Amino acid sequence: MGEQKVCDYEEIKGFFRNGMTLMFGGFGGVGSPPTIIKHLLHWELSGLTLIGNDTGFPSIGIGQLVSEGRAAKVIASHIGSNPVAGRLMSEGKLEVEFSPQGILAERIRAGGSGLYGIITDVGWDDPFLNKGKMTIEIEGKTYLTETALTAEAGIIYAKKADKLGNLVYDKSARNTNPLVAMASDITIVEAEEIVEPGELNPEEIVTPGVFIDKIVLSKGVDWKWAWE
Repeated sequence: MGEQKVCDYEEIKGFFRNGMTLMFGGFGGVGSPPTIIKHLLHWELSGLTLIGNDTGFPSIGIGQLVSEGRAAKVIASHIGSNPVAGRLMSEGKLEVEFSPQGILAERIRAGGSGLYGIITDVGWDDPFLNKGKMTIEIEGKTYLTETALTAEAGIIYAKKADKLGNLVYDKSARNTNPLVAMASDITIVEAEEIVEPGELNPEEIVTPGVFIDKIVLSKGVDWKWAWE
């Protein structure tokens, strides 16, 4: 069966450090791994560069790390659902790099596919979006270059995982999770349920186990932590 991927939360602690680049799945908190995020808070990580769709809400999803001041930089499509992120940005305490949602997803996909970047006509004539970026002309049309995104570690959430790391997602909670799984050096999945190999319908598997390094069992959003 190869390397044992199922582990407890203390076993994944060594994959995280202050100042690291951390990619996360989720859309407004839906599809983000709640138990992993809670542990990251408890481990008091700081100076993080967070890459994901958004900054969640102040007390939901990745927004908890942002609200606690644990992030130095965020690369996201928007931060509007988390007023704390907006305040920290205005105060100069949080660097924010905005990327249109589709472009952000493509940059992550490119990183996971081994590409150095993508070209797009989105934002090439917008001084806010094209600031500091290279443009290129192809057949008389101007395009903007966008760099690929990768991370030292990625944290994702799945409905089911088998012990080999094959994943099934729950409807819209899938969102960016499959892309994050591909673009991270180390990918850790928090799964609602862990089953034996062969129990998942092959037609339902979205992320193959080759992209997954460690699996932890979710304790849910309502679990009461011993240190609280």
